Amino acid sequence: MNNIKQKFSQLTEREQRLVLISAVVVIVGMFYWLVWSPLNQAIERDQKAVTGQQSLLSWVHKNANRAIQLRAAQGVSAGFNGSLAQAANQTAANNNIAIARMQPQADELQVWVDQASFNDVLDWLKSLEEMGISILDLDIAEADAPGQIKIRRLKLGKS
Repeated sequence: MNNIKQKFSQLTEREQRLVLISAVVVIVGMFYWLVWSPLNQAIERDQKAVTGQQSLLSWVHKNANRAIQLRAAQGVSAGFNGSLAQAANQTAANNNIAIARMQPQADELQVWVDQASFNDVLDWLKSLEEMGISILDLDIAEADAPGQIKIRRLKLGKS
């Protein structure tokens, strides 16, 4: 440190001012590029994510109310009188869904799917409900590919 002070004192007054101004500019530049800019980018990214999540939430609220209204307007469909496993297999095949595993339990059926398109799963669940099969429990997770989900557990029952 003394070596730097000694070299600084050997500079002319004009050079000393230039060194001080340069040091201030470098410090301000480093602050901007190392602190300010990354924080600004993170804030913008997070604001976009919040906006996206808020629009998704409003869409879910709107469609949840719509689904409740449609269900109330249709009333309860007639009960299903067949094999849950057969109905699940048939409707899954119609909707391009490969069932990984099934486990019957009395009047219920548990189903697992490794990977399927989200839209295909919605169509499949809708067709099951239209047949009079109740969806008792559903646990889904995001799959590796975009637009794909895993069904960790789907519990079906007769209405």
